Amino acid sequence: MKLLITGSSGFVAGSVITQARAEWVVHGISRSGLPVNPENVNYHLLDLLDSKKLARLFIKIKPDVVIHTAAIADIDFCQRNKSIAEAVNVNATKEVASLCKEADIKMIHCSTDTVFDGNKGYYVEDDLPNPVNFYAETKVKSEQIVLAASAKNIVARLALVVGLPVIGKGNSFLYDLIEKLKNREPVKFAQNEIRTPIDVITLGAALTELAGKNDFAGIIHLAGNTRIDRFSMAKQIAMTLNFSTEHISGTDSNSMPDRAPRPNDASMDNSKAKRILKTPMRSLAEGLALTLK
Repeated sequence: MKLLITGSSGFVAGSVITQARAEWVVHGISRSGLPVNPENVNYHLLDLLDSKKLARLFIKIKPDVVIHTAAIADIDFCQRNKSIAEAVNVNATKEVASLCKEADIKMIHCSTDTVFDGNKGYYVEDDLPNPVNFYAETKVKSEQIVLAASAKNIVARLALVVGLPVIGKGNSFLYDLIEKLKNREPVKFAQNEIRTPIDVITLGAALTELAGKNDFAGIIHLAGNTRIDRFSMAKQIAMTLNFSTEHISGTDSNSMPDRAPRPNDASMDNSKAKRILKTPMRSLAEGLALTLK
């Protein structure tokens, strides 16, 4: 069975690749090369916006399942560069969904907890998205495209992902936090942003399981069991790693100038994931222990 992963140089994709390669022939699409070339992984340098090359690659690989992790996830960049964000997050997703539909294969699309406005918290899959920034708007559009393309498809809304990169550096806030704590640099974390963080190892396992032989389709929330604000989370991480918390301070992300709005409480209910998946959803402490090991 062949698994195609877009955004293969990214943080989440690295965890999927590492765990899936034992049972799948893994193909990864990335705009940049990787420092390592793990066994049973075939990397393809390709810009997803090049629709002709993408179509040719699909014909060549003939994947059985596609996990679409590629996106511009920098919220402030998306707010300032809407045309680029639309092209990558929406238009490229539409191309991938169309190719999957033509080949009659399942597509798993990685979305985000920030599609919600943050006024409620503990969102379930049936709650209606109400984005407060342009990045989230693009993810809502891409969700709709993927679900409309095929009844087989899955939209996996990811909570804040915690962990260390498995392949490459990726975009790990934990990696950056550890470096700053080592150097005793001041760091600020939002007290107003409440999330249900999931560790990158559990997330990779859950996405790999969803790619496998199961009948689930639709929307699923992949989130941890701990509901916590980002400031308290940073302090818990520091204490777990035996760092001082004196250089960690709190802030209100929605009062900071030149930043796109953030939802205050984007925590998600993971009850469906617990019912459907064998992969256990973990607490923040359990997830940290797993990813650090």
